[in-house]
Amino acid sequence: MSVKIENVLNGSYGEKAGVLSGDILVSINGNEIFDVLDYRFYIQSRKLSLSLLRQGEEISANIRKSDEYADIGLEFNTYLMDKQHSCKNKCIFCFVDQMPKGMRDTLYFKDDDSRMSFLFGNYITLTGLCEREIQRIMDMHISPVNISVHTMNPELRVKMMKNPNAGKVLSVLDRFSEKGIEMNTQLVLCPGINDGDELRFSLEELSKLYPSVKSIAAVPVGLTKYRDGLYPLRTYTKAEASQVIDIIDEFNAHFSFFNGGKILAYASDEFYLIAERPLPDGDYYGEYSQLDNGVGMCTLLKEEFVSALEETPEREVNKKLTLATGYAAYDLLNELCRKAQEKFKGLSIDVIKIKNEFFGSTVTVAGLVTGIDFKTQLEKADLGEAVLIPRVSLRNEGDKFLDDITVEELSEALKIPVIPVENDGYKLLETIIDGGV
Repeated sequence: MSVKIENVLNGSYGEKAGVLSGDILVSINGNEIFDVLDYRFYIQSRKLSLSLLRQGEEISANIRKSDEYADIGLEFNTYLMDKQHSCKNKCIFCFVDQMPKGMRDTLYFKDDDSRMSFLFGNYITLTGLCEREIQRIMDMHISPVNISVHTMNPELRVKMMKNPNAGKVLSVLDRFSEKGIEMNTQLVLCPGINDGDELRFSLEELSKLYPSVKSIAAVPVGLTKYRDGLYPLRTYTKAEASQVIDIIDEFNAHFSFFNGGKILAYASDEFYLIAERPLPDGDYYGEYSQLDNGVGMCTLLKEEFVSALEETPEREVNKKLTLATGYAAYDLLNELCRKAQEKFKGLSIDVIKIKNEFFGSTVTVAGLVTGIDFKTQLEKADLGEAVLIPRVSLRNEGDKFLDDITVEELSEALKIPVIPVENDGYKLLETIIDGGV
């Protein structure tokens, strides 16, 4: 395969070597270029020999760089230099299958691209990898790779993912481990299917690949109200969520004893909230390697916020604000806002929990609250000087909710500034006392 060069930056190594827009990049130092990973990997050398096609004629361009890590100034049609690879599975718990009709096309795309895993932390199932891609990950030592495992039982994995290849590709984990490729893994748990003894089995099998397997995150299946015709699933009960936490705690106790106190597996915050159990402290989560899976997110936010409070001198902050969030984070944010109000005179914050009418009440995380739900549930409230919302609710470079309503449109509808806030305790406190209004 080869890729078309769309642009060559002025003054770049590529321009100086005579590379032109429209040239086809075939290889670098004899290595065939398929996509961005090949390109980025093979330009890391001081001496480069580019094989190109120009109007069907083979030509070469030689580059000598002063810094082996410097870019050479070639731009391509897409960031990946190729189409993004879509998922070929039909998982019984797939969230995309539970989306309502009529939303923008990108929300129906199922990503399962190893390049996105390495570049942006996306999770892959391994079923979409060809042998060339598997070998490339090992040869380039691309690490860490984030992998959606779900179960280490091959037969059960086939049933859950509805892909006959889903069980066989588990052997790739062993191959990666042998080459020292680090892996963060996740298990999307469905009540009565891959929890209980199946969870115990998966934890034990993954632990055999330690230290290549750096972490295991268990997250509960997310269900919307749009499940007509889909596999019958339900949400976790309080007792079932408690059992998941207990199984993980038992596993970690045994694993830690033989591995110097290391904790390998984590239940997501959502399991603790469902079980109505206190969240572990920050030491438990170590490097917070599974934050994107909602593991330790609440604990980190609380610790950051409390530290920010301690470091910020008392003063008068005469303002009234509203903080709107999903049901899952409501209690924590309410607690943090009370602490802020106790320290800063004149500060008033109303924390409002937004029910997810769009996707259904079983969806409680802030990241899936839509603009229409914010609008309809806030428009009659006394909102004060501004509304703070979680930035994780936004998509499309941070300016649109999932239902395509923009922050600006929500602000106009509420007739008040709407301020997105990062999931960062320091930034949250800064925004509350100094930001935006």
